Amino acid sequence: MKIHEYQAKQILAKYGVPVQNGIPIKDMSEFDGAINSLQSQGINQYVVKSQIHAGGRGKGKVYNPNNREELILDGGVKFTTEVDKARDYARKILGNLLVTHQTGAEGKIVQTLFITEGLDYTHEFYIGILLDRTVGKNVIMASTEGGVEIEKVAAETPEKIIKEWIDPNIGFQSFQARRLAFGLGLSGEIYKNFISFITLLYKAYEESDASLLEVNPMAILKDNRIVALDAKITLDDNAMFRHKDYPALRDINEEDPLEVEASKHSLNYVKLDGNVGCMVNGAGLAMATMDIIKLAGGEPANFLDVGGGASQETVENGFKIILSDPHVKAILVNIFGGIVRCDRVAGGIIEAAKNINIQVPLVVRLAGTNADIAKKMLNDSGLAIIAAEGFKEAAEKITQVLNK
Repeated sequence: MKIHEYQAKQILAKYGVPVQNGIPIKDMSEFDGAINSLQSQGINQYVVKSQIHAGGRGKGKVYNPNNREELILDGGVKFTTEVDKARDYARKILGNLLVTHQTGAEGKIVQTLFITEGLDYTHEFYIGILLDRTVGKNVIMASTEGGVEIEKVAAETPEKIIKEWIDPNIGFQSFQARRLAFGLGLSGEIYKNFISFITLLYKAYEESDASLLEVNPMAILKDNRIVALDAKITLDDNAMFRHKDYPALRDINEEDPLEVEASKHSLNYVKLDGNVGCMVNGAGLAMATMDIIKLAGGEPANFLDVGGGASQETVENGFKIILSDPHVKAILVNIFGGIVRCDRVAGGIIEAAKNINIQVPLVVRLAGTNADIAKKMLNDSGLAIIAAEGFKEAAEKITQVLNK
């Protein structure tokens, strides 16, 4: 689950990680209260930050959502020393459309602003923590190229990325913190402050059950303090049972409506850009199905894992969600009947297809227990269902119906 910057900083602050002070607002009626609160702390420089689940906010462009030709403001993150100017920025950003390189042309409506203190800093660094699945260890990545997308750094100057892998049996060690500090060229008081910062940051990553934590930039202030100027955290959905307060952090306005609907039915759905709807049981099989569709010349429109049960209700809900995407021109169902028999799945597909009245070509490949019975049921159903035997055949048939 992705969360906003201000929420990420609230989590970091609980672990003692130094963060930029700020107050989130959802309406302009809250602006003066936020400014007054910052001024009471002696703050007289302000940053108005748009809050969306996408990067590149500072370089984005703000448009009128009702007229995308009308550019309102350059940048979704604005610094000023004047309250009136901050108010003007807030009015121009809140409720309008922010387009960045990560949102795509459709952009995102800004529904929350983070009014923060403006800080004078001398250097920017990048810090990221995530699981490296190739070795089964968490990895801390650090770079002197703060404020720049890490993907760009990795592509153009990969030597500027320092990595430390953490052995899960012994945890993050002090010598690793020192190695990161030396790699960034830090010394003196800044070096000491970084050791404390990175130690607290890793503790926050582990204990909050994050799957990704990015601080970009991590800033060195003029007084040598280190502060997280920005923060991005993705929380592990599988750890929600340990964190009863996490569901309240979810902002469904930032999620794809179809993915939100799928989650209501316990379906794992991710929308993609293709035209072949996929319904599969098991994440690994779903990934393989998308791969073989591409190899056959098609483009998957989604990842959809219906789970091991694949009941009629599950299948029906899956069809509804897939067909809600207007780009879907055909559907491939690829189910392995292990936990549930193939004939039961076939029955569910037939009944669901009747109830929904599917108007696009439907190719079904069922393998496993009673697969032969399932194929006969599909062929005898009287519905326009194309049964396939093997994996490759299913992909070829879905490509053929698309090219007709």
